[in-house]
Amino acid sequence: LIALGTGGIKPCVSAFGGDQFEDHQEEKRRKFFSIFYLAINAGSLISTIITPILREQKCGKVPQQCYPLAFGIPGALMAVALLVFIGGSPLYKKSSPQGNVVLKVSKCIAYAIRNRFRHRSEEYPKREHFMDWASDRYDEHLIAQIKMVLKVLFMYLPLPMFWALFDQQGSRWTLQAIAMNGNFGGLDIQPDQMQTVNPILILFLVPFVDTVVYPLIIKCKLDFT
Repeated sequence: LIALGTGGIKPCVSAFGGDQFEDHQEEKRRKFFSIFYLAINAGSLISTIITPILREQKCGKVPQQCYPLAFGIPGALMAVALLVFIGGSPLYKKSSPQGNVVLKVSKCIAYAIRNRFRHRSEEYPKREHFMDWASDRYDEHLIAQIKMVLKVLFMYLPLPMFWALFDQQGSRWTLQAIAMNGNFGGLDIQPDQMQTVNPILILFLVPFVDTVVYPLIIKCKLDFT
């Protein structure tokens, strides 16, 4: 279920939301993604605080932690959210599937590389970018988009290290919190509530970046694309 939700549904929701905007609504689309990400982490913050509290409640006559309550209420709320989402279906803009973009991009890159090696002699003029060798078969818009993707690929190099550290929140952070004094100024913090640090920082940084950092970059006329 986790694999289906995280791999099959979660990445499609944000893309589906982006499809609701027209090409001339670029600014509204950008704000949507910021608000969408903000809402996800607001929900994460609330659930991470409340779920441990629910778990500590008495669960029947047996003195044990009430995991059915801790997991049952979030499960019921997710069911309600799904019903609300489905209820709005007539209002959504639904784009028809347009083929496998990964396969199309792979074929375009492979063709550009093959075409480049076929025309290695000096009689053929050099191209500014190796992807330009695919211009005789593929659309210029697709080639331009692939160029942009290739420019940012280097950003994915540290991702394995990032996720290795990020996932420590649910393991090493919690284990460390168990050995710590959870009393913080009269507030008793549960070990698994330590994970709230991540959504708290996001709820602070997303509006800060959106209202301060991005406008400052635009004002300084810096172009990172």
